[in-house]
Amino acid sequence: MSYTALYRKYRPAYFSEVRGQDAIVTTLRNQVRADRIGHAYLFSGTRGTGKTTIAKIMARAVNCENPVDGEPCGECSSCRAILAGRSLNVIEIDAASNNGVDNIRAILDEVEYPPSEGRYKVYIIDEVHMLSAGAYNALLKTLEEPPSYVIFILATTEVHKIPVTILSRCQRYSFKRIGTAEICARLDQLLREENVEVEEDAVKYIARKADGAMRDALSLADQCISFYLGEKLTYEKVLDVLGAVDTDVISRLLRMLLAGDVGGGLKLLSDLAAEGLDLDVLVSDFTEYLRSILLYKASEVSAQMLDLSPEQLLVLREDAAQVRDDTLMRYIHSFSELAGQMRYAYNKRVLLEIAVIRLCRPQMRSDELSVIQRVRRLEEIAERGSLSAGAAAGEGPAGTGFSGDSISGAARQMQPDASASAKTGGSGTARTDGAGTAAGMNGGADFPAKSLYEAKAAPEDLQQIEAMWSGIISGVSSPRFGSVLATTVRMFDPSDPESNLLVIAFKDFLGEPYVGDPKSAQELERLIGEKLGKEIRVKLILRSDAGLYGEQLMPVEVKSQNLAQHIAMEIETEDD
Repeated sequence: MSYTALYRKYRPAYFSEVRGQDAIVTTLRNQVRADRIGHAYLFSGTRGTGKTTIAKIMARAVNCENPVDGEPCGECSSCRAILAGRSLNVIEIDAASNNGVDNIRAILDEVEYPPSEGRYKVYIIDEVHMLSAGAYNALLKTLEEPPSYVIFILATTEVHKIPVTILSRCQRYSFKRIGTAEICARLDQLLREENVEVEEDAVKYIARKADGAMRDALSLADQCISFYLGEKLTYEKVLDVLGAVDTDVISRLLRMLLAGDVGGGLKLLSDLAAEGLDLDVLVSDFTEYLRSILLYKASEVSAQMLDLSPEQLLVLREDAAQVRDDTLMRYIHSFSELAGQMRYAYNKRVLLEIAVIRLCRPQMRSDELSVIQRVRRLEEIAERGSLSAGAAAGEGPAGTGFSGDSISGAARQMQPDASASAKTGGSGTARTDGAGTAAGMNGGADFPAKSLYEAKAAPEDLQQIEAMWSGIISGVSSPRFGSVLATTVRMFDPSDPESNLLVIAFKDFLGEPYVGDPKSAQELERLIGEKLGKEIRVKLILRSDAGLYGEQLMPVEVKSQNLAQHIAMEIETEDD
């Protein structure tokens, strides 16, 4: 006997076996039980959600000789004939290939004759939206007042293409996408019956990729089982068969985009393409990952709602702490546009590489979000004391995506009197030493500029905190708090080098709810203590209020000679 695909082998034969369409199943069973059967039904919904399956069950139920609680018995001659596809009472028509007036007229001629056996003749017209205008008009009158022994069941995935005159003559049932949990439960049950050993994460990924379609889930599972026949189906094997990438790889790509690492991003794409990855799948998975981050930050949804494992949620939390909401929106918008362009593109890889370059270098675009991103990067460069150094060297800091000319040019446009202000020591512009190295910050009058000779190194403990800042804030309980903390300036008082006080200055009004909140400060102190192994006091302030705490406050900077030591310490702490 030839092999039968899983979605055909396990197609539900009774209403009770249908998953994810409880409201529709209950309504139809009640109609059969009470003998209140309609003459025309319209089943609409996305692919693989059970429209044709329920239509066939309905055809068996209305013709069953001994129905049980609205269900077909499955034992009478009518049930067996319909199930085997031998019954003349159930006529299935594909409107995609039979969409003309003549095809509908042939149906109308047959309608005149009652069934030779059974109670009803059931016409199941699939993809009914493909009918021509003439065919719809020919069907109208019979659909409105068919003979008492005729039932029409129309099925479509594009209900908006059906004329209103047809819709008004039918009982309409909208099939919803099946939930991931229900698909997982069904897959677990079927794979056990097939004696296939499978990991839970593998089942969850297949269910997510099915996008609410049970048939797609069974087809994907069938594909994976065939490739690794007789072996345990693991998460990595499923990714390999379906041409998908792990969350860690998607996270790496996101961090490269955030850092403006064009070379790293293009090399990662090259490696994935060499492995035979479907680039459409990569774009889809990346967009879905961005959506998950946005939902997590906006509403603090759980791992179950995002269909993520605890390990994947940990990676997502770290990424969420490093990216702003407007940046997420820009990335989602760009990749959504890219998905539409790649659908019909001859060379998809070129389009994807161009999108990566544009996201790494926002100066290539002039839309509002890109301009905001460019301004923010200039602010970060100036705050880190690297603006003049980058301009003198002829290139921007690594990972910013700006050349030295573009930085200095943008700086001149933003501050025409920058050179004069630097000579006079005016506030808002960082002074430079003889080598052209900037010290201090760009924070305006709130953060007075300091020359290199006045600058003092932050205490060792605070430098360690600065090096580990991303890892520290990834552990905060609120994604909103973590997002705001990612844009803060960490400061210290150089007049008191022995102090263990870390001043955290919020850049804008988003930090106002946390200023003066003892719980927020205590949470940070706890997280810092866990990472550092020492007690550090935390004070939360607004950037505009920095002057109230003394103009001697300076940003904490990790000195280059100690940077490797701090990074190594952070990695070692996280591994523990």
